Amino acid sequence: QVLLVETGGGLVQAGGSLRLSCAASGHTVSTYAMGWFRQAPGKEREFVAAVDWSGGSTYYPDRRKGRFTISRDNAKNTVFLQMDSLLPDDTAVYYCAAARYTTNFLEGGIDYWGKGTLVTVSS
Repeated sequence: QVLLVETGGGLVQAGGSLRLSCAASGHTVSTYAMGWFRQAPGKEREFVAAVDWSGGSTYYPDRRKGRFTISRDNAKNTVFLQMDSLLPDDTAVYYCAAARYTTNFLEGGIDYWGKGTLVTVSS
């Protein structure tokens, strides 16, 4: 079992930055790919970013490259999402997720979910 706890959400003005953290605990969590999804009110959950177990490879939807940066610290069992130049459209609940492979973040098959942290971007 893997437990994921997100922190770092809050209210920020457009153009600002936030750094989300996801603390993971459980057996062999460092061997999992980790990543983030988000869900805005009235919209489907969408993929934001993923990183492989080593932290050496990262993945983003094309439209989000450059503003968001994912990273992980396996010594601390924590994954981060640095969000810059935030837009009101980035307002959503952001969920941390763990899967065996990074492909699971696009093809389905997420093994564990956090409960989410709310990010609100004001205009």
